Amino acid sequence: MSVTTESVFNRIGRYLQQGSNRAKLLLIPTAIFELVFFVIPLLYLTRISLYQPTGSGSYAAGTWAISSYLNVLTSSYIHGIFVFTLKLAVVSTIISVTVGFVYAYAIWRSSGIKRLALLFATVLLLLTTIVAKLYAWVLLLTPEGLINNVLVGSGLVAQPVPLMNNFLGVVIGQVYICLPYAILSIYSVISTLNWETVEAARDLGASRPRSVIEVVVPGALPGIAVATVITWAWGVGAYAAPSILGSSTQRTIAIEVDNRMLTAFNWPEASAMGLLMLLIVLASVLLLFNFLNRYGGGVNDV
Repeated sequence: MSVTTESVFNRIGRYLQQGSNRAKLLLIPTAIFELVFFVIPLLYLTRISLYQPTGSGSYAAGTWAISSYLNVLTSSYIHGIFVFTLKLAVVSTIISVTVGFVYAYAIWRSSGIKRLALLFATVLLLLTTIVAKLYAWVLLLTPEGLINNVLVGSGLVAQPVPLMNNFLGVVIGQVYICLPYAILSIYSVISTLNWETVEAARDLGASRPRSVIEVVVPGALPGIAVATVITWAWGVGAYAAPSILGSSTQRTIAIEVDNRMLTAFNWPEASAMGLLMLLIVLASVLLLFNFLNRYGGGVNDV
């Protein structure tokens, strides 16, 4: 019994079509997950932000108002909170990505036990809860802590330096939280580069710093972009570090949202602030991707 060429192609076409349908079916669980855990909560949050706040409770059910957005956008107090949050996010992102690149470069250039030790130290930071790590920093940064004891004992300073309950302490804590993510994001890309290209640049007369800047940094740009997005999102949503290592003047958007939700019971304003914080993160990511499309060769590798 012979099989015609036409029947073979028909069978292949039906098989490919069935495969395409099966692939679409695999997307259903992901779509349901996104709908239940992202889209619906976001729509609910948006609806709460459009309720009319009440003085004695969370909000007046059945009302529609934009007063919460107007209060958030016109309040000088909230403006200060947004400015402080963005300042913290910018500083912590720059430090985290810079230190993360140097550390990732050190891992890349090391080998054997040294590389394993550096990677283990990075992963170990992720195995400890954020609160426990920050309270460990409290013990180090207090006036009676180890750092100040070393500084005073060595004669570098005459009296303890204020290292916490200020912006410096918050930055230290925030960088410590973000650093492992920055290191691993950059290392995952930089480890795929070929060291011979750096050696070739040096053979052509480039110094080691210049060869790293002109060869390694462009190659590691996708990892740097991912690290920037992660640390920026952590910075804009900072809560633990300002709460533990800061003071009452170091208030971020997340802390103020928590205060308006659980203390002031002003859910519409808290929801409005949360949505604005989300918009800041999304707008920043879009600007970063636009920059990469123009100057970094696109975002396909990110």
